[in-house]
Amino acid sequence: MLKDKRNKDEVIEAHAASGKVSRKEFEKELAKLQVELTRLQAWVKDKGARIIVVFEGRDTAGKGGVISRITARTSPRVYRHVALPVPSGREKTQVFIQRYVAHFPAAGEIVLFDRSWYNRAGVERVMGFVTDEDYERFLTMVPAVEREMIVNNGIILRKYFLDVSQDEQRRRFEARIKDPMRHWKLSPMDTESVRRWWDYTAAYQRMIKATDTPSAPWYIVPADNKRRARLNLIRHLLDSIPYKKVDVDLPKIPKAQQRPKNVTDGLGAGQPIPNHY
Repeated sequence: MLKDKRNKDEVIEAHAASGKVSRKEFEKELAKLQVELTRLQAWVKDKGARIIVVFEGRDTAGKGGVISRITARTSPRVYRHVALPVPSGREKTQVFIQRYVAHFPAAGEIVLFDRSWYNRAGVERVMGFVTDEDYERFLTMVPAVEREMIVNNGIILRKYFLDVSQDEQRRRFEARIKDPMRHWKLSPMDTESVRRWWDYTAAYQRMIKATDTPSAPWYIVPADNKRRARLNLIRHLLDSIPYKKVDVDLPKIPKAQQRPKNVTDGLGAGQPIPNHY
């Protein structure tokens, strides 16, 4: 578990009043949390634990950003980022959770769902991609499915909803339009969420009310301030799992063999790339 929590709390709370966390403080605290994420990783592998983390939220809320910070210093063999594309014609006829089950963790894995089966209660509901009957069935069934198929099956489940204000969402979309490196994040479906803000608000309110259960509660992450949201979410995730530090047997670096007489330095073939930098 995290140590010296008092100092970490003081750093975050010192900036909370102003609503700001400097880049320097953010990087400093993030580095500490990333060390803990690797310790969680070692514990998961050692115990054969299985963890699912669901990231839901409004468009531009920062789901991908916090996932990238979690996976930046961890093993992709343990932390798996799952972001499924639009369902195929066949997948649209499946049970709502069916295509996600294939990505559930095996022993020693943590799966990070960048959006999940809750698409049915969010974008599918607002954009009319699901019938009223299927929507109501989803809200009725999903608590039981999460309890019986996930939690009671020994999988640790955490559900996070990242929320941003209406003005902040618009500002972030405008920033994406101005930044060529973020154009890939734009789609008509995403920007439609600006116009249909209140439709999404109503959908998310009902979704959370219907699926916030003792066995699988929703954790709400205010995300107008990205740095604070990322630190707070990662910290909560770590605090919510009773992991312990596992001693890792580190390999020793052996002495290199002597070079044979018939072998020269370099590879001797192939074309080196131009040295531009």
